[in-house]
Amino acid sequence: MADLSPIDLQKALSGADYPTDKQHLVDRARENKANDKIVSRLDGLKQDHFDGPNEVQKAVFNE
Repeated sequence: MADLSPIDLQKALSGADYPTDKQHLVDRARENKANDKIVSRLDGLKQDHFDGPNEVQKAVFNE
């Protein structure tokens, strides 16, 4: 996803505790006032469980 940067994703998920599930990531992004592109990208992930931020980043940028 070219219009989404890893830095934007990190900011959106700031304060997230891991392991976590997709819904908690979506909620955290909304709490951090992330833009709609990030929220919808997280919400659309096929994977539901994440052990850490690197796993989230891999899913977001490789799906």
